[in-house]
Amino acid sequence: MKIQLGTFAPLALCLFALAIVMGGCGGGEGEDDDDDEQVGVSFVSASPAPGSTLAPDATISLTFDGTPTGVSVTVGQATVTGNTVTLSGPFQLGDLNLVVTWDDGRKPFTYTVNVETPEGMVFIPAGQFQMGSIDDEASNDEQPVHTVHIDAFFMDEHEVTNLEYKEFILENPRWQKSRIDKRFHDGNYLKDWSGNNYPSGKANHPVTLVSWYAAMAYAEWAGKRLPTEAEWEYAARGGVAGKKYPSGKNTISTREANYKSHVEDTTAVGRYAANGYDLYDMAGNMSEWCLDEYDADFYFVSRDSRNPISGARTIQWILDNFTSIPTNSRRVLRGGGWYNAARALRVASRNGASPTTTWLLNWQEAGGRLQHGGLGFRCVRAVTP
Repeated sequence: MKIQLGTFAPLALCLFALAIVMGGCGGGEGEDDDDDEQVGVSFVSASPAPGSTLAPDATISLTFDGTPTGVSVTVGQATVTGNTVTLSGPFQLGDLNLVVTWDDGRKPFTYTVNVETPEGMVFIPAGQFQMGSIDDEASNDEQPVHTVHIDAFFMDEHEVTNLEYKEFILENPRWQKSRIDKRFHDGNYLKDWSGNNYPSGKANHPVTLVSWYAAMAYAEWAGKRLPTEAEWEYAARGGVAGKKYPSGKNTISTREANYKSHVEDTTAVGRYAANGYDLYDMAGNMSEWCLDEYDADFYFVSRDSRNPISGARTIQWILDNFTSIPTNSRRVLRGGGWYNAARALRVASRNGASPTTTWLLNWQEAGGRLQHGGLGFRCVRAVTP
């Protein structure tokens, strides 16, 4: 389901006014006025065109017939390179009426577009939250509870599906079941697939039995990335503070999520109610990979921080070097799967596994038996490029 946070206004789509001041130098006696003489730099074109729909992190390129000076914009930032002005956001969702002025003898013009969230994603606003837990089920690695500041970002509204993952492997043969490098999985990668075909009837189920390396490769191909652990927990809380589960409550039932082997398998994404940020299956269905290295003591060093990341100084370093991440490291898993008990579905619950891992063994508390469950993921995008 596509969530659109901006709507087109028919009149706004047509709004694109460019007023040009015509005139010449002079005013003194004996000088001729030439109505055709122009002063300064003129606007030529805009890309994307007025009336377009773009994402909040998109850029707008304005072309002039010379180099404009003293450029000012009412929204975002302007960068001048030669005869091109690049406007960058992030832009607010909805109809954007952006007024551009410059010092070269021309009146301002208004550029109108519609700004909306990328298809299949939801907008997670910037903010701060208390990360971790001290509830009666909390583990030591969930403490101390600490303040974390998160910049705005977009997140997939649901876990990556089999159908979406098939498109990826068809375009990237090196990540197909029969071709993936042995370094990047544990031998069970896409074990339930037949060649390049996912299990029958499961197009809209989350892809499972995917290693961290493969999830990273998919995200790169899609122009996205895996969420940091802090982003994941912030989004899972859905804007509600101090509650155990993504639903915004301290209790959970099998009517609200796929867990506890109630279904004995994955379910199609979107079957259960979304959380406060319109995200589906943040609890249950499939355990999800995060970008970070798992560190049981990380909360002691990430207190009162902005956009914390474990295992590297920057997110970009991990993105640029993910295939070189050691196989004996551990990467974060969040959310719990259909095979987990409720405790693993809490928003603060943490786990970690080797980046080659595609499935985990779990002791199913209710049935008193050992279960194995595959691993999946969802992606995010930064609001600013």
